Amino acid sequence: MAALDLLDRRLIDAYQRGLPICERPYAAMAEQLGVSEDEVVERLQSLQDVQVLSRVGPVFDHARAGASLLVAVAVPEAQRDEVAAVINRSVGVNHNYAREHRYNLWFVMTAADECQLDERLDALEAELGKPLLRLPMLEGFHIDLSFPIPWTELEVP
Repeated sequence: MAALDLLDRRLIDAYQRGLPICERPYAAMAEQLGVSEDEVVERLQSLQDVQVLSRVGPVFDHARAGASLLVAVAVPEAQRDEVAAVINRSVGVNHNYAREHRYNLWFVMTAADECQLDERLDALEAELGKPLLRLPMLEGFHIDLSFPIPWTELEVP
């Protein structure tokens, strides 16, 4: 596990939600934290490099921001990481995760509209050479993905 200092923890705690919506969000974060904009950017990159954070950016309400779709693909376990890397490089992909199921990789792809979404999925399907299970949302639920982190419980003596 990566050793996280106070600034790392403050970044994680303060911005699991509520990233500043402005022209220079990292500068606004830096001002709130009392550090430089460069330090915020460097820390966030470092946290991604050591896989403490998988993504830094907004999460949009897909119904208001374009089109999105939950997608699943079945891949041999030995190829899972390789296929996941291809999926992760695709424009519009977020929330890619492994599952214990025949369809063992699940992800959300977004686009400006349904036509662009279909084009992106068709291209990815062709690149992977595997059929994608497209799972349209029938009913929306809000799931809060932020949570308090019990830092003291995570510390190793």
